[in-house]
Amino acid sequence: MSNDLISNEGIAPNAKRLLWAGFMAIFAAGMGFGIRGGIFDNWAGEYGFTATQLGAIGGAGFTGFCFGIIIGGLVCDKIGYGKLVVAAFACHVLSAFVTFGANSPQNAYQMLTIGMFIFAFANGTLEAVANPLVATLYPKNRTHFLNILHASWPAGIVAGAAVGWVLDDKMQVGWKIQLALYLIPTVIYGLMFLGQHMPKSEASAKGAKLSEMFKDVGLLGAAVACYLLSMFVSGPLAALFGMDSFPAAVGYGVGGALLIAVGVMTRFSLGSVLLFVLFITHALVGAVELGTDGWIANITGNLFTSEQGKWLLIWTSAVMFSLRFCAHFIETKLGLSPVALLLVCAILASVGLQLTSGVQTVAMAFVALTIYAIGKTFFWPTMLAVVSDRYPSTGAVAISIMGGIGMLSAGLIGGPGLGYGKDRFAAESLQTTNPAAYAEAKAATPSKFLIFSGVHAIDGKKLADAKEAVKASKATPAQKDIVTADQMGDRKTLKADSFIPATMALIFLGILLYFKSVGGYKVLHIAEEGAAKSG
Repeated sequence: MSNDLISNEGIAPNAKRLLWAGFMAIFAAGMGFGIRGGIFDNWAGEYGFTATQLGAIGGAGFTGFCFGIIIGGLVCDKIGYGKLVVAAFACHVLSAFVTFGANSPQNAYQMLTIGMFIFAFANGTLEAVANPLVATLYPKNRTHFLNILHASWPAGIVAGAAVGWVLDDKMQVGWKIQLALYLIPTVIYGLMFLGQHMPKSEASAKGAKLSEMFKDVGLLGAAVACYLLSMFVSGPLAALFGMDSFPAAVGYGVGGALLIAVGVMTRFSLGSVLLFVLFITHALVGAVELGTDGWIANITGNLFTSEQGKWLLIWTSAVMFSLRFCAHFIETKLGLSPVALLLVCAILASVGLQLTSGVQTVAMAFVALTIYAIGKTFFWPTMLAVVSDRYPSTGAVAISIMGGIGMLSAGLIGGPGLGYGKDRFAAESLQTTNPAAYAEAKAATPSKFLIFSGVHAIDGKKLADAKEAVKASKATPAQKDIVTADQMGDRKTLKADSFIPATMALIFLGILLYFKSVGGYKVLHIAEEGAAKSG
């Protein structure tokens, strides 16, 4: 990308206010996410949840995002950004009250799942506003300003983890009070957006129809989203109604119907192959970045102490926050295109997770997780920038679908998958080292994930009791073995997780070679887009 195309000037007089209003909105989402990650152990101890169940609850905190961002992305240019902000604000407040309704082991799973889903729906609705809005406000420097917008996510996580450290570890304040604090930035972003005029995307301003915006997405891109939606219908949607699952045929039926609808809308356009690849890659981004973030405080807190786990989460999030202001420098001074930046990041993320899986001291954990944090920093906003740069005719549609795919993947694959990995690896370790302890401590209900067979995890309450006994130096040999097996499960889970960014690195390398073959990475506008595709 040539330097003369990069500008820090917005196209509207209130561009900076809108940028920082979007920043505060995503900050509220990150703060809620950071607090929630720190109270997983509270929920496990209070309600006896397994890691797989906690992963499913946390997963609802992602899947709802998909519906918010996709629905919002489809209607934002029709009904206006302001109305979506009001809807998101209302959902953020409602989610708090629903979550606080969890007051017994009998209703906790359903209430927490529904509350997390509504919370995520609000987050997705806000990103349906913020992403295309910032991409429209700063058309000549999207990578830089989308990274600034999404610096708010790690900033919110830092605030949420700090709240957990002070109120949970130090003051032993109840988890409901901790979680309620994300409502403070919620009120602030509502006031910042109040009364502001927001410009439409380039495609909408030129009068593009929804069917035209969907053409590049086509059947290929829609297939990625529809498959993940079918998984949601079969699993997490049933949990919202207090059921274990719906038949897989129901999910596939809904996904197939939506795919046919896209086909009819676009006259069965196949769509862009590159955009299809970017969608699949963003599913991997969601799984490794957000899925891992949802567990990292819990995992590192388990390897060391709960307090140290929160400090490690604060540190990695602070690294991300700082570096996301440096995308402009990387583009202009280091000469890395957005795709080259993504390639470097994927390599670093894989190396960081591999190193983290083997750390024995907190100092080494800081080093390993710093490498991982540098790697994951630019994934999400830079992927959005690439789609905005290359597919301006899709308006808010393509980046909204991409955000939805990332969050669905985090909720359906990343969060539950890491939870299942923890359950499986820990159970296998304990079964090997102390079969009698495993027989006594295993959960009654097996944990399952996708096509992987069920495994009886270590019961959440018995694990919590064992940890407390070890902490108080009153543990039996069996309880010590339970804690050791749980830690081994965490290490093996991180090692398996590292193969996701390794796969992403190969994909980014292929995309980089593709752009080299067509004359390099360039920012396109609608008038140029057709020529670039035919060339």
